Amino acid sequence: MRSMTMRARVRALALGAAALALPAAPARAAASSDDTLSVGAGETYLLSTTTRLSALSIAEGGTLAVPDGYSLTMTVDGVETGSVLTATLATATTLAPGSHEGDIVLTVAEQNTATFANVTFPIRQALYVGAAGVVTARSALSAVTGGLVTDSGASEVGIVSNGEAFNGVYVAGGGAYALRGSEIAFTGNGRCDFIGDGTAVVGTGAGTSLVLDGVTITNKGVVRSGIVAADGSALLVKNSTVRCLNGVLPADYVPAGGANMLVVPWRLGISGNVRATNLLGANTTATYLSSTVESETWGAFSVDSTSNSKATAVNCRIANLGDEGYGTFADGNVVERLLGCEIDAGTYATIIGASNATVHYGDSTAEAVAALDAELALGLSDAELAALPAQGTRIESRGFGVLWHGAGTLHIDGSTALATRHTVFLVKAVRATITVDGSQGARITPGDGVVLQLMETDNPGSLNGVYTEPTDDPVRDAGFDVTAVHATDTTASFTAIAVRGDFYNARRSGQNLALTFDGSTVEGVLSASVSRHAVDSIGSAEYTELGHVTNTVQPVVNNGVLVALTGGSTWTVTGTSYLSALTLDADSAVTAPDGSAVTMTVDGTPTPVAPGGTYTGAITLTV
Repeated sequence: MRSMTMRARVRALALGAAALALPAAPARAAASSDDTLSVGAGETYLLSTTTRLSALSIAEGGTLAVPDGYSLTMTVDGVETGSVLTATLATATTLAPGSHEGDIVLTVAEQNTATFANVTFPIRQALYVGAAGVVTARSALSAVTGGLVTDSGASEVGIVSNGEAFNGVYVAGGGAYALRGSEIAFTGNGRCDFIGDGTAVVGTGAGTSLVLDGVTITNKGVVRSGIVAADGSALLVKNSTVRCLNGVLPADYVPAGGANMLVVPWRLGISGNVRATNLLGANTTATYLSSTVESETWGAFSVDSTSNSKATAVNCRIANLGDEGYGTFADGNVVERLLGCEIDAGTYATIIGASNATVHYGDSTAEAVAALDAELALGLSDAELAALPAQGTRIESRGFGVLWHGAGTLHIDGSTALATRHTVFLVKAVRATITVDGSQGARITPGDGVVLQLMETDNPGSLNGVYTEPTDDPVRDAGFDVTAVHATDTTASFTAIAVRGDFYNARRSGQNLALTFDGSTVEGVLSASVSRHAVDSIGSAEYTELGHVTNTVQPVVNNGVLVALTGGSTWTVTGTSYLSALTLDADSAVTAPDGSAVTMTVDGTPTPVAPGGTYTGAITLTV
């Protein structure tokens, strides 16, 4: 059975020329006692236009449908609700069976579609903004409560959703929009964070500009991200808070990749099912100022599947609230700058992915911020620039510092303080380029005493793969020069800093570790080694073992260690170290701890370590 008065069925939602004020309870059109709709079991009711009701019931097996090319969104008293994905990995939503009473608006809107990995997603949103401003035909405006909405921006509005795969503000097609002083709160699962399906705020497309100022986003749900910037858009977030907590996975979900990735790949050594923010696509910029970005696990500040993009955070808090996760992720040819930030990481401060990403930890000096304002065309006022205090970056990781599972570069300078429970720099069989400038007070503190670990990758390469520890000895590759620096080698240089901790190269096949200390002191073991995990095989159940190894020093095979001391540097050798090259300038020295002495052999021949000396071959330093 179904009953509804025609005069109560249609509600026009239109923007005025300048602005649309959105009252908490919009006026009802000739309300009557029979403005209700019931859809029985086995019935399909086709809704062709936006409709207003006071009561709705949908029986099990009943369907509310809309014409092809349209989407359906229900709000009850201004809250988007009732929407569920038609199956675990389906892209479309339907209204779940149930009964509702109150101010019910059923919005029939033109579909907004986005495609990722050959899968097309119909995206529903409270507010769709295009090049000319708000597009009413694609918006579920009844989900926007309070405040003011215009074609150029919205202020003091609220958007609440407890349905699935619903967006808040979606800006595309070269639109320019500002969201100020507003709150968005979503509970329930999203669908795909690679295109922002289920995300609070999305900016996408070349020429699209989106500003958030004083916005609070609190989400809880699988891939229910807070903010996504994609495909050439420019995002600026100021004085805002984004917090995203894990949701509950569908019981029948099987971990997958691409468009069906609802959890972080376990091969990163972490778990979780929501990233707080994401930057995607080519030529995208995302800048966060004086803001807080928090995820429960997985990732807080993510850059994924991108190229020629720039991700920047200035004076921000970036954190994992749970025991696992990363603070930032840098994937693709991206420049990621973290200036004056506080990073509280569960497992990694940063993961560097593929394609030559560059990450910079530094200070938010007035000069640095002004340069960013000009480079990124942020349009900050003199007052805003003056209000940003200059401060250093402070990083605390309950796991590792930076993980390389793709080639990339890390710069540390200013007064940056990086402290970890485990290894600071964890490099898995790729090229890492590291520069640490301590002239302004930068320092690194490894909790387990290992500064840099170069090792074989323990990523098994597939969702169902298993990493198995090698048991045989590496075989010498006569064609690989362990005394030279190659383009694929890992290099780390330290300037004007005191470093305490060990450096190990445990690669089995040709990759060298080149270490340079300029005007610095280093105290520790610098050596070729063999590394071992605590377990012999690692599958998805043992994911927390990834990256955790112990080292036994051994002579160089295909894993050269090249050490250069310049500018009056001193290396205090604390244990037997095996090198393939050692260079000292006239003012530098190799010493032992007080009360001990260091001796060196080169190709088995005792050799004094002399200032200004250069040595190559099988070098052994013994205390």
